[in-house]
Amino acid sequence: MAGYLILTIIAFSLIAFWIGRSAGNKFVADAQGTTVHSLPGYHGAFVAVWVGLPALVLLLLWLVFQDNVIDSLLLSSLPQSEIAGLTPAQLNLVMTEIKTVASGTIFGEPAPHIMQGAETLTRWRGIAGWAMVATSVCLMLLMLFFTRSRLSARFRARNQFEAVISGLMIFCSVAAILTTIGIIVSLLYESYAFFQLVPPHEFFFGLNWEPQIAIREDQVAGAGAFGAVPVFYGTLVIATLAMAVATPIGLFTAIYLAEYASERFRNIVKPILEILAGVPTVVYGFFAVLTVAPAIREAGTLMGLATSPNSALAAGGVMGIMIIPFISSLSDDAIRAVPRSMSDGSLAMGATRAETITRVLLPAALPGIMGGILLALSRAIGETMIVVMAAGLIATMTINPLDSVTTVTVQIVTLLIGDTAFDSPKTLAAFALGLVLFFVTLCLNVVALRIVQKYREQYE
Repeated sequence: MAGYLILTIIAFSLIAFWIGRSAGNKFVADAQGTTVHSLPGYHGAFVAVWVGLPALVLLLLWLVFQDNVIDSLLLSSLPQSEIAGLTPAQLNLVMTEIKTVASGTIFGEPAPHIMQGAETLTRWRGIAGWAMVATSVCLMLLMLFFTRSRLSARFRARNQFEAVISGLMIFCSVAAILTTIGIIVSLLYESYAFFQLVPPHEFFFGLNWEPQIAIREDQVAGAGAFGAVPVFYGTLVIATLAMAVATPIGLFTAIYLAEYASERFRNIVKPILEILAGVPTVVYGFFAVLTVAPAIREAGTLMGLATSPNSALAAGGVMGIMIIPFISSLSDDAIRAVPRSMSDGSLAMGATRAETITRVLLPAALPGIMGGILLALSRAIGETMIVVMAAGLIATMTINPLDSVTTVTVQIVTLLIGDTAFDSPKTLAAFALGLVLFFVTLCLNVVALRIVQKYREQYE
């Protein structure tokens, strides 16, 4: 029902825009020697935003709190003889069973109070849905009447509309900042809990990564080893291989497109290159595991080299192809943004085109080039699917790119899959890995920023 209500809000907003713009056109037509402050479009936008935005906020708040309110009411309506003495975990199981039955999934013969609770839940959800629709429609009609009554020839509709847009921008900025703070706090909190169970020196300097531990007394599993050096090493190896493939190809491609290719050829080739950035990573993963990895294995066999079915070279090479557009596109834009007078002056002084590119254009465009390389490196460090499919899951300390390795992101996904409790070192290790990855990315950003600032001061 929420989807239909969103469509209703959009329809009401469009109608409100038409009503407001019609009023604005009437003010313009009726103006006799007086000046209309805002264009008719701003009158329509003012009415539309104040009709649609409050209803959308109401819808979001309703959806956030509806389930909690209904669950509390439903729990209080259950027979006390059936829920007396139950722990919070057991009450959650009862509520889950009621919701499962209400959704139509029934296993066996549910208890009478479960069936009654499911019927009550279904009825209350229907009532809440129609109440949400009625409340939203009444609010939109009220706001439409109120905003339309405020319109006049001298009404500052443009100022009011721009104030709302500014408020939305501020809200989005604050939300982004609070989200970042929340991520940092959650990482620090869960990492602290992990280091209470595993010594930091073992995590940062240990050479054995085997996070599988027993979660029940009767379960057969390893004791758990959380030395993360092989995981960090595997991330470094694959990211280095990817950047070794992507950086020269992307940079040379950018130089050719910016300085040597014709405008017609550039307009054809650059969009084709940027298509690579839009290909899903799972497609690259299939390409790596079905084409590149077998080719590398066969080539290694012909040369007498022991090659793993999943290798760092296959994952790093395919990942390098994937991130080429990030470097080539941004580097091409940065090179073309350099003032033409700089290259013309270099050529006028007798420098060759190659000398002009290496000594004038590339240093001047270095901030943009570094931005592209940093973006590509971040994408390489954070990639998961290609590594899972082509590099493997085993953490090994090897310098041979033909062996299988794993990365931080792959281990994070692996650790969080399953029904392991959140107080287990296995699950908490994912947050410790994420904290280290966050810190490394922050350091890369700081280094790149310093490089950008240095060369900006030199060429601006």
